[in-house]
Amino acid sequence: MSVSGITEATQHLTFKLDDEIFALDISKVREVLEFTTVTKVPQTPDFMCGVINLRGGVVPVVDLRLKFGMPEAEKTVNTCIIIVEVSLDGETTVLGALADSVQEVFELEPDQIEPAPKIGTRLKTDFIKGMGKRDDQFIMILDIDKVFSTDELAIVQDAGNCTSPGDKTEDKPQDNDEPAEGGTSCS
Repeated sequence: MSVSGITEATQHLTFKLDDEIFALDISKVREVLEFTTVTKVPQTPDFMCGVINLRGGVVPVVDLRLKFGMPEAEKTVNTCIIIVEVSLDGETTVLGALADSVQEVFELEPDQIEPAPKIGTRLKTDFIKGMGKRDDQFIMILDIDKVFSTDELAIVQDAGNCTSPGDKTEDKPQDNDEPAEGGTSCS
């Protein structure tokens, strides 16, 4: 039984969080960046790492591990930031999603996607679009538009809009081991 609404093959970007493989519809992904310095924004939720400078624009970064209740992980050479477009109430927000590593882009046929599991009424799983099957493993296909609540997305948008007079917005490369001026690394 395939997921209703998915009638043709779709391309997905797969990535790892802990030992689990997740996927995003490639149409929601703008680009994948190496992990870089993230400037912490005060009074934001734990899953909100901070912001990065992306070609002169301020982009909020969220740690998907923390958002999904997983333990925080040490950053490695494979840690990356997936730049995605999230739509909510007709408005598009660009944000970075921290992932342990990016795997590959591949195509899934509708018959390779099962509906998301129903885990009672108290656990919210509507952010899982479906469960992809590839070889002997499951891939959780995320509906990135439903991962964050309206309130959470408002906080993320506010963080992306806040800059202080000391913030620098020019696009200059920085040493990945040093925090941006006035900021801290997301760790």
